[in-house]
Amino acid sequence: MPHPAALPAETLLKDCSVERTRRSGPGGQHRNKVETAIVLTHRPTGVQAEASERRSQPENLAVATTRLRVRLAVEVRCPVELETAPSELWRSRCVQQRIRVNPEHDDFPGLLAEALDLLAACGWDVTTAALKLDCSASQLAKFLQLETPAFLLLNQQRVGRGLHPLKPR
Repeated sequence: MPHPAALPAETLLKDCSVERTRRSGPGGQHRNKVETAIVLTHRPTGVQAEASERRSQPENLAVATTRLRVRLAVEVRCPVELETAPSELWRSRCVQQRIRVNPEHDDFPGLLAEALDLLAACGWDVTTAALKLDCSASQLAKFLQLETPAFLLLNQQRVGRGLHPLKPR
């Protein structure tokens, strides 16, 4: 079963409750009088994300879905076998041991989840996980720094296991 962060938005939203609400702030009367804010809750995990900065409900739904996928990637671990080869998505984005993806791209949450799941399986040892993912340890650390909560999770888990934290670049 794929990680929830790697699911297409339409599939992921089937497992979510959607709450439409109002939020205050800039945007004029339209924003304050119409329920344009979106709060998504992934029912199987309880992970939530919201968006209210746009004036349109569909735009806020898209932003909230992206945020939910990233939060799921950081907060939910799925077991992986160490012998399993990297996914086709990972192989397409990791060329010559360099991870090529923008944090705004739709592939980012799935790649982040795959990296974190493998790190968890490797006892949060970046060098071992990088070898399994066919990238360099510095590239993997740099990739995780694109999402601050992911990098903080990595260091929290490392310190909890007696390993030294990685320094941000």
